[in-house]
Amino acid sequence: MSFGILSFNWDKIFDKSIILLIILASSVILLKLGHSFINHFIVPYGKKLNLKENRVETLRSILKSLWNYFIYITAFLTILAQVFENTGFAKTLLTGAGILGLAVSFGAQSLVKDVISGFFILMEDQFAVGDYVTIGQTSGIVEELGLRVTKLRDFTGELHIIPNGNITIVTNKTRGPQRALVDVGVAYEEDVEKVNQVLEKVCQQIKEKYGELIFEGPKVLGIVNFGPQEMVFRVVAKVKPMEQWTIEWELRKAIKEAFNAEGIEIPYPKRVFITREEREMENG
Repeated sequence: MSFGILSFNWDKIFDKSIILLIILASSVILLKLGHSFINHFIVPYGKKLNLKENRVETLRSILKSLWNYFIYITAFLTILAQVFENTGFAKTLLTGAGILGLAVSFGAQSLVKDVISGFFILMEDQFAVGDYVTIGQTSGIVEELGLRVTKLRDFTGELHIIPNGNITIVTNKTRGPQRALVDVGVAYEEDVEKVNQVLEKVCQQIKEKYGELIFEGPKVLGIVNFGPQEMVFRVVAKVKPMEQWTIEWELRKAIKEAFNAEGIEIPYPKRVFITREEREMENG
């Protein structure tokens, strides 16, 4: 059928439409099948290998992203080939696509670097979702480990998005026991043995109360420094990851209460003001 300069091959258009619908339907089905396979394979297999739950979740998220990108790109290229098949425009399009692809390849180097770095982070188990890490100058909880970027949420609630290719040094603070450390200043006039005994008593109380969070200690290391107006005693403990702040807070609170009860002074800067009348009274 033709209308002036326009001519349509309706049979061919119908055939192409059917093919495009088949491609789209197949893509949707493959997406769901891939996700289902990942859900039913990764989790059981991860448990069989005794992998941590957060690492299994990270691996599942990355594999789903990879599968999505693969299906999207394959479907797009297949549709493109069907639409412009056997046309002069197809040759022009492919030539332009080649030039464009060459230009994009230079800009995509950082993208490839990010993706490869993401895989090494995952395979080497450097960190996983839920870990508390420091990357460069940024610290926070790993909220998402993706193909290209890692997202950290710090304690102020700010979300930091870091390209995986920029991650060179990672400090993971949730692997193995963490150290809880408390330094407390005591006036030079206080009896060292008495202070040590009070601190030992406090350590025993904390250990009995929070034993499930503590691997070792708390214990008193004794005097570790002499300040301008105080002796500095140190108390340390090895605790479960992410529990060091809780134990430090409880130690400080218990030490302050014990020192108050025993009359042990924690020195602090003071200013004494003497009025003219007081000075004259002192001088007689």
